[in-house]
Amino acid sequence: MDGRAQNISAVLRLLLGFVVLSAVSGLLVAGIAVPAIGAGGQAAKDGVEAFNELPSEFTISPLAQQSKIVDAKNNVIANPYDENRIIVPLKKISQTMQDAQIAIEDARFYEHGGLDPRGFTRALISNLQGGQVQGASTLTQQYVKITLQEQALRAGDEQAAEAAVEKNYARKLQELKYAINVEDNYTKDQILQGYLNLVYYGDQAYGVEAAALNYFGVHASKLNLGQSALLAGIVQQPTAYNPVINPKQARARRDVVLTRMEQLGLASAKDVAAAKKVPVVKMVKKTPVKGVCHRSSQPYFCAYVMAYLQNSPQLSALGKTPEERLKRINQGGLTIRTTLDPAMQKAAQQEIVKAVPIGNKSNLGGATSVVEPGTGKVLAMAQASNFEKTQTNWNVDQVYGGGPYGYQFGSTAKVFGLVTALEKGMPMDSQIYVPFASSSTPYSFDGPEVVGAPCGADKPWDVTNDYSIGGREMSLAEGISKSINTWAAQLTIDVGPCDVLDTMKKMGVHMANGEEILRSISNATLGSGTTTPLDLASAYATLAASGTYCEPSPIVSITTPEKEEIKVPKTECKQVISADTADAVSYLLKGTLRAGGTAQGLWDVDQRPAAGKTGTTENHNQGWFVGYTPQVATAVWTGNVVAADKNGALYTLNGKCFGDYGCFSKVFGNTVSAPVWAATMKRITEGMPAKDFPAPSEKARRGDLDPIPSVYGRDPDTAIAILQDAGFAGQVGSTINSDAPAGTVAGTSPSSSALAGSTVTLYISAGPAPDPEPTTPEPSKTSKPTSSATPTTPSGRQRPTKPPGRG
Repeated sequence: MDGRAQNISAVLRLLLGFVVLSAVSGLLVAGIAVPAIGAGGQAAKDGVEAFNELPSEFTISPLAQQSKIVDAKNNVIANPYDENRIIVPLKKISQTMQDAQIAIEDARFYEHGGLDPRGFTRALISNLQGGQVQGASTLTQQYVKITLQEQALRAGDEQAAEAAVEKNYARKLQELKYAINVEDNYTKDQILQGYLNLVYYGDQAYGVEAAALNYFGVHASKLNLGQSALLAGIVQQPTAYNPVINPKQARARRDVVLTRMEQLGLASAKDVAAAKKVPVVKMVKKTPVKGVCHRSSQPYFCAYVMAYLQNSPQLSALGKTPEERLKRINQGGLTIRTTLDPAMQKAAQQEIVKAVPIGNKSNLGGATSVVEPGTGKVLAMAQASNFEKTQTNWNVDQVYGGGPYGYQFGSTAKVFGLVTALEKGMPMDSQIYVPFASSSTPYSFDGPEVVGAPCGADKPWDVTNDYSIGGREMSLAEGISKSINTWAAQLTIDVGPCDVLDTMKKMGVHMANGEEILRSISNATLGSGTTTPLDLASAYATLAASGTYCEPSPIVSITTPEKEEIKVPKTECKQVISADTADAVSYLLKGTLRAGGTAQGLWDVDQRPAAGKTGTTENHNQGWFVGYTPQVATAVWTGNVVAADKNGALYTLNGKCFGDYGCFSKVFGNTVSAPVWAATMKRITEGMPAKDFPAPSEKARRGDLDPIPSVYGRDPDTAIAILQDAGFAGQVGSTINSDAPAGTVAGTSPSSSALAGSTVTLYISAGPAPDPEPTTPEPSKTSKPTSSATPTTPSGRQRPTKPPGRG
């Protein structure tokens, strides 16, 4: 072991100290101060005086030990550490282990007072006679030496750590004096307990409990005779006697310990013989050493927690810097209780991998975040990937282990325009004019509210729909449930894209690098920007919590080994939108799951009320569903892990296969992500009471609108000027048949009132409808002219009936 005499110089040092030690050893048990009178010779006198002047008070600091991260049900998720050490009381260390360590290190441990004169004399004679070089350190002296080294290393003082084990006479004297102080202040059992928890057993295992688990997969309380002897023998030379890398040397050393135990009467000859027959390679049951989260049952959540502990502003009580915090986490023996619900986690993980098989060769990824509304607790975090191959957590921000950007979130963004509109006072039953567009025929938004406007575009903005629809007024309920792109674009223009982006920010949506979503109308309306599942789950949880946004957090409490609680501030929650708005939006988002909505048929809204929104991005690159009940909000992402090729061209999900769900020629948010969400939510809400969202208030239904001045019969330019004077913007819409003079305004949308500052669309008269061609009526029928004021599409055709969009 380090510090033992191993060569001739060690023998000489022991010989030089013999006179002094011989003089003082008989008096040590009576006290630390040793009178110089009676010591033989000036050298002895000087040595005793030097001994008396050495520091004597020895302070034992708490040992560095691994911490424990547990889930909401107290199951261990991970054990972070610098030194793999688990502190256990002596009563949880088998008697055979205690006996083995004493037998090989200090057989007279319970008889001496810190220095063993008999052992010292034996070692000296053996060394002088040229026999096996022996050390004279008692177990207590070893404990002092290793403690000094441990304390120095924890303080970052490498020089002091080296001095603690340096082989010289002065260090041995200081060690001896400290050992006597330890013996005066601690019982033998306390010293033995400290020693067994402190010493290094090789293979990155510190202390007997960690060593027992590391080599044999058993607790120290269960160690048998052979296992105890093997561990006890390692201490002298942890590398040479490491049973994993040097099984032959370890066996020989084990047998030495067993023989010594038999000699001391600590083990029977029969038991010793049986223990010696067992090969070391059959004793060791060890798995390869991995990183903290690589060993975790929930590696991605583990990595998120570790990053959160080091970087969250909420946890400054752990330290000022990430480095300080990590040191405390790894060395402090903390119990870190998290929010993770194991049943929800199991459901989320199983359901996402049914759709996205781990290790697939199709560039497919999938992730699910589950958040509790009103608290921000992260209840589950699933990911369809192998942590050994990729440590990037697709659910979270970069600072917490995610990638630098996240993924485009598509039509899930439309909810923020709806929130902004209702927050500004637009009634729930409002209708807005929706321009016509199809999948192949875009509508170009090119007015001053878009081109060159704040948060607008630098050129006309072309918007398509999944199918042909528009050229008419459309309610908020229809627009959001069918996820009509031109509806969302017009709504964003009406309420202001900058304000929509501000709403996103208030509700916690940002890019994975922490920056705001880039301020453009496309990002505000169609989710062209990027974010993460956890951000979206938290944003939608704001709606479930009647407008209260809570920053997501995985931490419930942190306690020390002494059961003292480290102050963890409560999750920051604040009302970011009115309860009236949030409840009204929840009511409207139920339509997504009802007949005619983009996720129809997946959920029984009447049996268990829920709300949500699908999301599909450009070129069917990513698919989303974010939905919630009053108790839980869940975001599901399935998409291309690498979003684009080296030239920036987006990959598509179309034509790919999704595990149990099969293969699809076209992939939307409702194709895979919505079914995964429904399957996950059905499992995690099982047993919860079915609750409904608060009913929308009269204020939300009624809104807060300004009257629109009459512009009937005016020419378009004059009409727009009148509207501007009244605080509105104006734009020319479609042409309709009307009694108004051709070319003048036949009507507006909205017709009577609108949000202050919003855009009013003008219908231009084409004159009265022409009389139908005269025909010869059948004798029993008559015909008469009719007129129609139904808005037509730009091509003059009536809107065809199509199924809802897929968002």
